[in-house]
Amino acid sequence: MTGDISVGAEAAEVRRFWAGLGLPGLIDVHTHFMPERVLRKVWGYFDALGPLTGGLEWPITYRQEEAERAALLREFGVRAFTAMLYPHKPGMARWLNGWAADFAHRTPDCLHTATLYPEPGVDTYVREAIEAGARVFKAHVQVGAYDPADELLQPAWGLLAEAGVPTVIHCGSGPAPGKHTGPEPIKRVLARHPRLSLIVAHMGMPEYEEFLDLAERYAEVRLDTTMAFTDFSEGLMPFPRRVLPRLADLGDRVLLGTDFPNIPYPYVHQLDALERLGLGEPWLRAVCHDNAAELFGDLNG
Repeated sequence: MTGDISVGAEAAEVRRFWAGLGLPGLIDVHTHFMPERVLRKVWGYFDALGPLTGGLEWPITYRQEEAERAALLREFGVRAFTAMLYPHKPGMARWLNGWAADFAHRTPDCLHTATLYPEPGVDTYVREAIEAGARVFKAHVQVGAYDPADELLQPAWGLLAEAGVPTVIHCGSGPAPGKHTGPEPIKRVLARHPRLSLIVAHMGMPEYEEFLDLAERYAEVRLDTTMAFTDFSEGLMPFPRRVLPRLADLGDRVLLGTDFPNIPYPYVHQLDALERLGLGEPWLRAVCHDNAAELFGDLNG
């Protein structure tokens, strides 16, 4: 069961959503797959209401085993998804990248994901990951507690900008601020690497407007919808309705993200939350599929 709805019934609802838009399915750029012992620790952190959750009750809706979670996304009609994973200390990123490369090899509908951390040698393993076929990176400023403008990361950002490989970056101050969260560190990164492809996770909540500013200024800055607009987030960090016209105008650079499986509500609620914004079917088609299809190209590559 997922909340008050069975998995089968929810899958039918999800499929009705994208079929009604005339789409071949969904592309979700913010889903989490990582080594099981790491994921269990993440779930334990949520269960214990760790500081980075803002002290919020955060029940994990989808605690199935790895294969079951991937199968569930396919049942939902998710054509491509990611394995968002991230280090919280030095010496961890290369190992995670090795795991993610293997996961992508055995999971063809997962976009090969990699990560990074400000440490000596980061440029080497970022280059190795790109050459091995990584199609998206994940950076988590809040969990990693690092400045994304750290000098150690500059060569890596340069490599990613040159390769055109996007990075999904959790850099907003929600659900709990960190020393290096917020738009200012990202402004410093983009000032040095204006062609860097960044996908700001969670729409940058709660600094929505500041990250919209960056997306309007830099052509390769995008935003993902992860947890934004849902009842859970609107009760804590509501998206300002006065800027919905700006969100509509940026419809070509907003991508569906959900945080599956680490969400405290059914998957379909994220889709319902996007629909009730009232921005129209063309906007929904772009966000839920077409923008990511254009960004990543061949989804089977």
